[in-house]
Amino acid sequence: MLTTHHLHHLHHHRGSTAIELDKITNLNTLIVEINSHVALFRDMLIHVGQAKDCPELREKIRKLRRTCVEAFKHTNQVLMPQVKSAMAEGILTDNPHLVLLFYMAQLFLRELVKSYRLIQVVPMDMSGYYENRAGPSNLGNVISQILLCKQFTPDFNEEELCSITKDSQDIAMLLSEMQEYMPQHEAYLERNAALDTNGPWPAKRRQNYICKNMSLLCCVSRPNYL
Repeated sequence: MLTTHHLHHLHHHRGSTAIELDKITNLNTLIVEINSHVALFRDMLIHVGQAKDCPELREKIRKLRRTCVEAFKHTNQVLMPQVKSAMAEGILTDNPHLVLLFYMAQLFLRELVKSYRLIQVVPMDMSGYYENRAGPSNLGNVISQILLCKQFTPDFNEEELCSITKDSQDIAMLLSEMQEYMPQHEAYLERNAALDTNGPWPAKRRQNYICKNMSLLCCVSRPNYL
């Protein structure tokens, strides 16, 4: 016979289980969305310099890049407390959400560096695009034009280079944090290195990967116009 204590414990257990399921479902949704965003970002970059390239495409790329960065940050904020809590309790099981987020962040970081180089090689004249845009965002430019008695047009390409550098550094910092909690090896990867006792992704190699990308970011962050 179930006592009041047992019923309360059972209800609490069911409640905890429901909360855990909600967390997993939420993470699944966030991971799927990021995967879709990163894939779309990569596809859009393919059109840079091609027939479909235009100011509208560059603006879509900019907005999607920002969406991706914010999605990575938000998912990291949701996931990492769970991972750190599990580690503190001595639970060393592989977290599939962490693994997926880490690999997608690696891929996105490469795409960010590529997008930086593409803008350098194939800049886009956005002056006509911004002149035709109406809205409160143009108020500052209008005031500047009145006070300075000259036409003021923001340099989209230079602003993008600076913005991409900042976003790249943010993603690299997320990778640095996540890599500390990555499993020593990936059972999912079909590679000969998986037979190594240290696993294909030992901590030192992962650290070297992050350092390599950080050095790349230091290179791309030097603006040519200075």
